[in-house]
Amino acid sequence: MKTSPTKQAVSTWPAAALVVSNMIGIGVFTSLGFQINGFTPQLTGSVFPLIMLWVVGGGLALCGALCYAELATALPRSGGEYNFLSRIYHPMVGFCTGLCSATIGFAAPIAVSAQVFGQYLCRAFPSIAHFVPNNSEHAVAFLLVILATAAHLRSLRFTGAFQAAATAMTVLLIISFVIFGFSATPAQPVAFLPRSSDWSLLFSGAFFSSLIWVMYSYSGWNAAAYIVEEVRNPAKALPRALILGTAFVIALYVAVNAVFLYTTPLTSLDGKLEVAHIAGTEIFGSAGARITSALICVGLVANVSGMMWVGSRVTEAIGATYPVLGLLGKTSKTRVPYVALLYQFAVIFALLFFKPDNIVNYVGSVLLFWSLLAVIGVIVLRFREPGLARPYRTWGYPFTPIIFAIITLACLVQNSQIHFRETLIGAATVLIGIPIYLWASRNVPVEQLRGETLPESSM
Repeated sequence: MKTSPTKQAVSTWPAAALVVSNMIGIGVFTSLGFQINGFTPQLTGSVFPLIMLWVVGGGLALCGALCYAELATALPRSGGEYNFLSRIYHPMVGFCTGLCSATIGFAAPIAVSAQVFGQYLCRAFPSIAHFVPNNSEHAVAFLLVILATAAHLRSLRFTGAFQAAATAMTVLLIISFVIFGFSATPAQPVAFLPRSSDWSLLFSGAFFSSLIWVMYSYSGWNAAAYIVEEVRNPAKALPRALILGTAFVIALYVAVNAVFLYTTPLTSLDGKLEVAHIAGTEIFGSAGARITSALICVGLVANVSGMMWVGSRVTEAIGATYPVLGLLGKTSKTRVPYVALLYQFAVIFALLFFKPDNIVNYVGSVLLFWSLLAVIGVIVLRFREPGLARPYRTWGYPFTPIIFAIITLACLVQNSQIHFRETLIGAATVLIGIPIYLWASRNVPVEQLRGETLPESSM
């Protein structure tokens, strides 16, 4: 299936920026305190297990990115898991993952990030409360969603440029934070090298439980696979974007958490949500809170924008496949899926009125489950369609997908035991797509449902 040249407006670096911006969200700035709490009192001065959490989580994300690079170049259609699973397993499986992505998979994290953006911006600039005295944080969150949606409605080239600029600013600020942290603050009495007792912690329940938070922080490593039809020369550019973007964020995350541990007492971070706020105060003094809040705000702008870009493309892909949902697949003259963007905006707008509890455990588990099926699909597709053209083949196959599958499955099992209610809600979210698929797929050719062809109007 060929893609219109006018639609391929995104080069390697904007695609890599999309990966980076989707990954850098609230998780890296908030989760370390809960990881410390999970290991207490087993930590004995060495923070090696905490650093290894981010190394292992990053390695897992890189394994996933390598697998997705093969799938996206072999099955070059936008939509991510929706496209992959429809072709590899069954169109109903793909539809269920697409429905999850089109409803809560992206909209819920965007809503949460927007709310956190409102909180931190009001901390950085308290004068905002004078202009909006009531619910100023929610007003800022609404404004961010409106402006980000408007930016994405312009054109693909503008979207790519906006994403690259926002991500570059975020990365520069984080690197500055790391440099100041290692140079301007007296070190805490912690050891980064392993001690003999540390190795057993790497196989403990606390490690795998904390790894769920880490994997949520790394979620977004697959972002560029959702826009493969918009990438120029995807056979080469897409693998580079996925791998380079993921590898860069791994280095950034390890460095940021090392700075948190280097500058701030473990007792101050233990069980705390506002880890970056606390570390910023240690590094910058009395002005630290406002500086750190502004830093997080910039990162959240890029994060919200990146998730909007990716999420709308899944909705567009569903509309292009199912005629009864064809309105969702409509695009403007500049190839922007404006209906999908406006639908996504409406869902986010509704979610902003709520404060979703345990959003990490609910949405994170659902998305991790679909990623697991997609990565296993690399092996399935190799056996089922050995003659399929694969411009990129997964490095380290078959060990790469097997490692990802084993560790991801361990995380899902651990999470289901700790958060059973959220797991049931996640399962219900997945299953609700079955009756909708049975209705929407009537009289649609199976080749179209599998993503092998598109309706005439879409070609």
